[in-house]
Amino acid sequence: MTFQVQIKIMPLKDLLDPQGKAVLGGLHNLGLGGIQDVRVGKNITLQIEADNESAARAIAEEASKKLLANAVMEHFEIEFVK
Repeated sequence: MTFQVQIKIMPLKDLLDPQGKAVLGGLHNLGLGGIQDVRVGKNITLQIEADNESAARAIAEEASKKLLANAVMEHFEIEFVK
């Protein structure tokens, strides 16, 4: 079976997000002052061939831990797309 998985990768909440701060400054420069904070992350979509959803999740977790996310600075969430 083929599973489509989205992996949402975001900076850890305790760390500074320089890209988010730059976007926030740009939004304020455009007159959008009601925005309080911006966090910038990555959204990665994988199509995984696996026997079942559990096996697909294991593959997505391994890919995230080994390559897609930096555990020191980022956290990730895995979601199946239906």
